[in-house]
Amino acid sequence: MKCNSPTGLPLSIGYPNHALLAYIHYPAMKNQLWAKKPIGALLKDTTGKNGSLKRSLGSISLVALGIGAIIGAGLFSLTGIAAAEHAGPAVTISFVIAAVGCIFAGLCYAEFASMIPIAGSAYTYSYATMGEFIAWIIGWDLVLEYALSAATVSVSWSRYLLEFLSKYGIHLPPRLICSPFDALQLSDGTHISNGLINLPAVLIVCILSLILILGTQGSALINNLLVIVKVAVVLLFITLGWQFIDPQNYVPYIPANTGQYEHFGWSGIATGAAVVFFAFVGFDAVSTAAQEARNPQKGMPIGILGSLFICTILYVLFAHVMTGLVNYTEFANDAKPAATAFAKTGYDSLQTALIVAILAGYTSVMLVMLLGQSRVFYAMSQDGLLPSFFSQIHTKFRTPWKTNLFFMGFVSLFSGFVPVSDLGHMVSIGTLFAFCLVCIGVWLLRVNLPDHPRSFRTPFVPLVPVLGVLVCLYLMYSLPVESWYRLALWLLLGLLIYFFYSRKHSKLAR
Repeated sequence: MKCNSPTGLPLSIGYPNHALLAYIHYPAMKNQLWAKKPIGALLKDTTGKNGSLKRSLGSISLVALGIGAIIGAGLFSLTGIAAAEHAGPAVTISFVIAAVGCIFAGLCYAEFASMIPIAGSAYTYSYATMGEFIAWIIGWDLVLEYALSAATVSVSWSRYLLEFLSKYGIHLPPRLICSPFDALQLSDGTHISNGLINLPAVLIVCILSLILILGTQGSALINNLLVIVKVAVVLLFITLGWQFIDPQNYVPYIPANTGQYEHFGWSGIATGAAVVFFAFVGFDAVSTAAQEARNPQKGMPIGILGSLFICTILYVLFAHVMTGLVNYTEFANDAKPAATAFAKTGYDSLQTALIVAILAGYTSVMLVMLLGQSRVFYAMSQDGLLPSFFSQIHTKFRTPWKTNLFFMGFVSLFSGFVPVSDLGHMVSIGTLFAFCLVCIGVWLLRVNLPDHPRSFRTPFVPLVPVLGVLVCLYLMYSLPVESWYRLALWLLLGLLIYFFYSRKHSKLAR
């Protein structure tokens, strides 16, 4: 049974409509910036003239989706940097601190995702709690996290592919493996600069984008296989490496501070947490697939928190073994610390397997990042903030195929022609900004819609959201000032698009 609210929207009997009516409002255009989208309208958007996304993901696939997004470049490269420059063997503590910040945000994500099982992640949650303007900012900000993260990882994937091929005497033309503005140093000493295009990076982005177009269920199956491969090799690294740990490499476990802030000691551990935070980027991508989960109320919390818990354990064990095999000082300026450490085991025949695992890890990260970005733009398009082009669903595959094609081209430009190795900090600051808004949003909804049905409730509100915001802000503060400049410029471009297009085409305004 349904009745109409004063706004004209149908309200279902059995829900706390009095709370919804008190919270939902459609201000005039001058107040449009802070207009919130009703949760009822959000849920209604799951079906429309273009059809809905196919619900095909179970809890196990969602956990694998999270693991696929998390384990990648951060674990295999940043662990050594954090140990050598900031935390020493205590990089394990840095991982725990970074994980705690992610857990606070993850608990808030889990409540939102079970309460609002819609594609769009933090963008959708912000629209329901803080209004259209903040929603646009966070949606635009998520491009940094997902699209540029995929581009960054694709370049690193290309480097490892070249190393893998060189073991079999296969060498690609130099001008096709390096961008015009980048330089490449191969393991055999060959130096390459002023190339034409990083073709392997472009090709992997195109292949994964086409896989996503063919269907989320098939993409999830491929991701599950990749996750099995890389988790198996991570476990193999931990198991075999544990036998060769030299306890002297842990002395001292927390190196004394050199007198410079962030250089060892407890300040170094905290800075190490900001560095390795990039290793956790991606668990929130699970929430972008909420509209494709079979049982989102149950599956979303399991997928988000389960993947975060599993990866934290693997990270701490991996870092412990790696710094036990090699003295942390040897990881300075080492882009492949995992391979350096594994060489100490004497299992030379498994070096190739390690590279394969890293390639698998990077591939699954790109797959999930491209999936997440397309779903965010799909949600923004459904709200009228972007052209309808981005929300058109393929009649056969039930995927936003045009959005996938758009980001295939967009990400490929960065992958093939731009040196994106320095964009890791930009990805991190965008992610941390999103985490802050999600934590604030959960608190606001508890105040404004306390009785709305929730299958998962974040514990100790407002303590958990406040701690989440504080930890994320501290990690943002620890990033280089250049990251703040780039974020400001990116948001400025987004504001121009919003005021010249999105505000005029907003469905909420109409």
